[in-house]
Amino acid sequence: MLSRDEILKPIWYAFTALDVDRNGKVSKSQLKIQANFDFNELNKMCWTLSAPKRISSKHLLISGADTFKVWCIFNFLSEDKYPLHIVTEELEYFLRRLFAAVGCSWNEDRFEDYKMQLSVKKKNLNAWELIELIGLGHFTKGINTQTLSMGINVVFQELVMDVIKQGYMMKKGHKRKNWTERWFELHLNYMSYYVSEDLIEQKGCISLDRNCCVESLPDKDGKKNLFIIKCVEKSFEISASDKKTKQEWIQAIQDCIVRIRQGLSSPHRESRQKRREMRNRLKAEQEMMENRMRKLQLANERKQAQLEAMTKNLQEASMRGDLEEQRRLQTQNELLDQYRRDLEQEKMARMQMEEKVVEKASEVEQYWQRTQELEEMYSQLKKALDDERQAKEDEEALRILQARLLQEEANKRLELEKIHQQQQEILSQSQKEKEELERERREKESALQAAQEQLESLRRQREGAQEEYMAITKKLERAANKTKNWKHRVSKQEGLLRIISPGTKSPAKITNWGPAAFTETELNELERIWQENNN
Repeated sequence: MLSRDEILKPIWYAFTALDVDRNGKVSKSQLKIQANFDFNELNKMCWTLSAPKRISSKHLLISGADTFKVWCIFNFLSEDKYPLHIVTEELEYFLRRLFAAVGCSWNEDRFEDYKMQLSVKKKNLNAWELIELIGLGHFTKGINTQTLSMGINVVFQELVMDVIKQGYMMKKGHKRKNWTERWFELHLNYMSYYVSEDLIEQKGCISLDRNCCVESLPDKDGKKNLFIIKCVEKSFEISASDKKTKQEWIQAIQDCIVRIRQGLSSPHRESRQKRREMRNRLKAEQEMMENRMRKLQLANERKQAQLEAMTKNLQEASMRGDLEEQRRLQTQNELLDQYRRDLEQEKMARMQMEEKVVEKASEVEQYWQRTQELEEMYSQLKKALDDERQAKEDEEALRILQARLLQEEANKRLELEKIHQQQQEILSQSQKEKEELERERREKESALQAAQEQLESLRRQREGAQEEYMAITKKLERAANKTKNWKHRVSKQEGLLRIISPGTKSPAKITNWGPAAFTETELNELERIWQENNN
């Protein structure tokens, strides 16, 4: 039973070949697949669409038909991921099957060298690289072309066409009961037989199901190596060429019936699935192992750092203990020397007193008093030693407290260093902002200076214009005074002399001198003068 992924693989090649613009779209008229189709015909159609653009058969040592079969084998063994590729494990499986089909020994070292070269670049091949690998004879040098073609065909029949076993055998007819040689091909669900191995004329098909069985028959009618396939409707008697072939056919047919009863797929498909599951499991285990190794390495590094810290602390504690022990021994030696000197002095005094015991009996009491003082001094010295021991214990506690305070001070120093670093960053940022403001200030100063220069130019222009305006104003005042004096003199003549000016379209005004004796401007001037005199 073909899976969906196996059907989509050749369609992907046809789709890629038709997608000329590389936009992931192909029109429906270019690629149509019917519901009922022959998978072999689908492979040929997709091969016809995709192969001419990727393969040049001039430099290949195999024929076009063998190239097509290698392409089909690649689709069967490739991973279900796009773009399609075949991993080195499946490549090795294919080459081993090919070498077994042509009867050649497998060169493990040569393939390992090729795998090392392939791992440097990449760990897989696409279909066209596999065809070039086989077509150029990289692993098949020295093998005859026809033999290589036969091996490719055998592998193609086994993997792609699901042919479990094939070969010539004698079959007994149902009607005439005669024996005829036929070419048999065993598939998982059926067993077809042809006139010859070219598969042109099919004579019949034996359907296999869970109710079928195969049994060995004794020799009869001059035929040897007999076995029978019992189906629900009819049975088929077949004669193999020898006992080994007979046993192989019986075992293969029985295995197919068992697989049908258990609901399993063909052996090659099941083997492919197991290899994929094994690769996925190994990959998952490898990833799990890598994660575990990383975790162990991190834990080891943390433990190493803790051990180093503990070793350093122990060394420091040991050094401090050695110093304390040296000081304690030194103090104890000093006290012992002092006590020894005191004892020597006491002994010398006692000897002197023994020598003078006869002469100075009166000094016995003083001697005993001196002895009591020495004993009291000894007790005081012992008490002083106890006090010193207590002081050392207090000093040890104070040293522990001081170490804790030093640790806290170190932590505070780290915090202060972080704060100082943040302040440095803020200062550097402030410095950058200050430089930016300084640059903006210089730009504004240059712009202000340019504006001031422009303002100064405008001011000089304004002063020149003011001077010109004052000169023009003076000229206008002089002209106005002259006009005023002249008009005043004219007005004094009381109409004897009148300026002739163009009349207006407005109605003419009548005065005591007659119509239109004055213009309107002259009347306005006279009215103004009269008003000033009246005021």
